Amino acid sequence: MLWLLAHNNERVLGHGAVAREVWRLYFHWYGVLSHGAFPAHDTLWQYPPGAGAVLLAPGLVPGLSYFQAFVGFTLATDALITAALARAGTRPGRTLLGAALWTGGLPLLLHLPLARYDVVVTALAVLSLLTLSRSTRACGVLAGLGALVKVWPALVLLGVERGRPTRTAWTWAAVTGGATLAFFVLAFRNPLAFLRQQGGRGVQIESLGGTALSLARHAGWHGTVRYQYGAMELVGPHVHAVATASLALTAVAFALLLLWRVRARHWTEATPYDAALSAVLLFTVTSRVISPQYMIWLLGLAAVCLTSRHTTQRPVAALVVTATALSSVAYPAFYTEVVGCTWTGCLLMLARNGLLAAAAVLSLTRLWRATRRRTDTVSDPSITRSRPGRPRMSVAAASLGDDRG
Repeated sequence: MLWLLAHNNERVLGHGAVAREVWRLYFHWYGVLSHGAFPAHDTLWQYPPGAGAVLLAPGLVPGLSYFQAFVGFTLATDALITAALARAGTRPGRTLLGAALWTGGLPLLLHLPLARYDVVVTALAVLSLLTLSRSTRACGVLAGLGALVKVWPALVLLGVERGRPTRTAWTWAAVTGGATLAFFVLAFRNPLAFLRQQGGRGVQIESLGGTALSLARHAGWHGTVRYQYGAMELVGPHVHAVATASLALTAVAFALLLLWRVRARHWTEATPYDAALSAVLLFTVTSRVISPQYMIWLLGLAAVCLTSRHTTQRPVAALVVTATALSSVAYPAFYTEVVGCTWTGCLLMLARNGLLAAAAVLSLTRLWRATRRRTDTVSDPSITRSRPGRPRMSVAAASLGDDRG
């Protein structure tokens, strides 16, 4: 990944566009943030205030340029995630498949993870889930910090078991998030400016709606691609309707997740992991924007799922890894084709987004079935059942003698 980053000016690697976001855009934001303000009038700034702390950190490292310090920061965070997954995988009843997926899956995105701060966001979500079994307070704190950096890590708390664990985790997340937000409000100007920019975003060309519109161009739709809000977005007739449909689908996804939580009856140690992956998948595929770095989130959550032998998400993880590989083909290798809405670009995005949509549906289906499964257990094997016309038999003996269940 470092070698690719050093040679990122090659055509197949995007002519330097991947690394340019750090030394041009992130460094520009660092200059604004270092003067005690958020870039309120910059339409590219669409992140919660916690992102400001992440972008300020590389500038505090002495002896290195901002770009060098940023890459070192992402490498260190990658190492932290790997160590956490490996440690979790060596516990009794666990597996190292999660660490293997992260180690082998992240380079499928080429050098992109080293030049985006999404690795840091993913670390907060991964650590939040992995600490849940030991401390619901720590889980809530990390999720709260993650939500202040990029919102979605709040979804990792969706699968926490009902009752006291949920109350504790959500309380600590709310307290941590509220206290951190208060700090930014007092220490910086315009910390909530990102809300205005987020509301103006349209349909990005790599989203599910963008794929539909790109295919529609071959059927006579008169739309164009324009760079706005930091992404290549489609503009033209019916784009607003597609954007509204995406928001409606996000609302439906949220409703389905709430319904799952209300009706879930059976929890295992893997249920919070599986629910987190399912939730983020659903919100990703229904979003108006699916940037390539979003795959970092999904890889991290899939890796957490695979640390448990009880996970239901193994086939989902395989789909995520395949979609990740296709993402790096679409960007940066064939991004010109994607932007031009050629058949090559359209088919690439159709395949990638089709895999993500299939993964989301499969993930929720397997999660739903696993947590609705009835488990009839009897504490005393000597307790017997009797049926008319049949001899009395102990439950334990019946279970040994009949393999149909």
